[in-house]
Amino acid sequence: MKIGVSSYSFAKHRKQTGCDLFEVCRLAKEIGFEAIEFIDLGTPDPIATAKELRAYCASIGLEIASHTIGADFLNGDPDEILKKLYRYVDIAEALGAPLMRHDVCYSLPEGMDWREAIEHMAPLIRKVTQYAKVKGIRTCSENHGYIFQDSERMEALIQAVNDENYGWLVDVGNFLCADEYPLEAVSHAIPYAVHVHVKDFLYRKSDELYVMPEGFFNTRNGNLLRGTVLGHGDVPVAACIKLLKECGYDGTFSLEFEGAEENLPALEMGYRYMRKLAEMPVERA
Repeated sequence: MKIGVSSYSFAKHRKQTGCDLFEVCRLAKEIGFEAIEFIDLGTPDPIATAKELRAYCASIGLEIASHTIGADFLNGDPDEILKKLYRYVDIAEALGAPLMRHDVCYSLPEGMDWREAIEHMAPLIRKVTQYAKVKGIRTCSENHGYIFQDSERMEALIQAVNDENYGWLVDVGNFLCADEYPLEAVSHAIPYAVHVHVKDFLYRKSDELYVMPEGFFNTRNGNLLRGTVLGHGDVPVAACIKLLKECGYDGTFSLEFEGAEENLPALEMGYRYMRKLAEMPVERA
């Protein structure tokens, strides 16, 4: 079990200290992580930055697992959307990342349902993955962004794209954003899994908390979530990881932290918990 971390997990620390991605890499390695994934690099020359990060990670023995970026195929000119995503593939290539995750949408245009959205998006997603395939990069999308956050919709999307180079970044916590029980959802995602995000949430029913506490946000159905330290919340993290491993997933498990707790201690605790989970005995299906 390869234990990774997303650069996104250091967002609070970066805001507090102003540190750059090179310092994030150093901290990730110091904590014990074996791999890192980068979100949008956010520099004037991302290709140059990507090459520098690739060299630095190689020098400290930190693998680059993925490049993770946003995308919205339902709003904007399709040609411009594709141009932007091809550029991100080029950045992933400069990073030496074998995988690029892109979102698909964040809202539905008026009058469009999610099935119609798939019909619109699938050909465009297929073009992105075919462009990436030539460069030796797989693409994937995550159950993320409310509209495509549950397993039924994600499975339908991946089947519609119908390209072996395109898969599913399975976020074990994000299913709760659509009020779907994570372990059941993961069982549907396994055949398509190419990367895994491991995160934890506190989950509360709306009729239990009549006033939203600070730090919480709404699920699709109006319930409440707040990110927390891995293992401290309501996501059945251990059971999800055990199921994935037993069914043959052998890729990176990448920690995502977005809680209110102190950033670096939370990541250290999350890493130690993942290390324990890596030692769990599993029986291959």
